[in-house]
Amino acid sequence: MATDTSTDSDFVPTDQSTGDDRPGAVVLLSGGMDSTTVAYEARDRGYDVYALHTSYGQRTEHRELECARTIARELEVADFLRVETGHLAEIGASSLTDDEMTVEDADVDREEIPSSYVPFRNANLLSMAVSYAEATDCEAVFVGAHSEDFSGYPDCRPAFFDAFQRVVDVGTKPETEIAIEVPFVDRSKTEIAKRGLELEVPFEHTWSCYREDRPACGTCDACAYRLQAFQRLGVRDPIEYAERPSYVGGER
Repeated sequence: MATDTSTDSDFVPTDQSTGDDRPGAVVLLSGGMDSTTVAYEARDRGYDVYALHTSYGQRTEHRELECARTIARELEVADFLRVETGHLAEIGASSLTDDEMTVEDADVDREEIPSSYVPFRNANLLSMAVSYAEATDCEAVFVGAHSEDFSGYPDCRPAFFDAFQRVVDVGTKPETEIAIEVPFVDRSKTEIAKRGLELEVPFEHTWSCYREDRPACGTCDACAYRLQAFQRLGVRDPIEYAERPSYVGGER
C-alpha cells in the first residue's frame, strides 16, 4: 500500500478547518467527473474533504491519479490519501484491469453488465474509505455513483449502499457514526454535469476514458455517457477527444 501524505512532493494537504468545527468527509476521488462533482458537493454541504484515491491496476490509473491530485489542490482538501493495491487486477475478469480483454465500444442502450465491471470493486473501495473515515473522525463517506451506473453495475445500486450502511453501523466502534452519502444515486449523468457546472467544477481537470491516458477515445462507455451529458446540456466537454461522436438521444 502506498499513501500520499503531507510529505508528498506533489501534494501538500491544507487544513481547511480553522476553528469552525466543520465536519470531515472522506470522498472517493477517482479523478473522474462524477467523483469530482461529488467532492465539490461535499464541500458545498459544509464538509472538510479528505480525498481517497485508489490505484488498482486500471488502464488509465496514471492519468486518473494526475487528475485526482489536481482536483485535490483545487479544492484545498484537508488530506489526500492514495492507496495502491493490485489485488483487483490480479483477480481480473474486467476489461479495465485485464490486458487480454477488450474495452468494448459504447452501447448506451446496453442492459447486460459490461465487461468494464470490476467484481465487487465498490465494496473494496468503501471498506478502505470507512477505515480512513473512522481513523480521522470523519462523519461521512461520499461516493459519486448515479442512476446510469447502477443500471449496469450491481455494486452501484441503491440497495447495495443501503446494505453497506448497515455493515458500517455494525462493524465500527459504538461511538462511530459514519454516513454513506450517495447524493447522485437517483440522478442521471446529465444532471451531474449540470450540478457540476453550478458548482464551477473544473471539468477540464477530470478524466473518464476507460482506454486512453490522452486523448480520450470518445467511443468507450465512459466517454459516451460523459459526452452525451455535455451534449444534452449544449456545453462542450473541455477535455480532448480522439473522436467526438454525437450521443444525443442515444444515437451515434
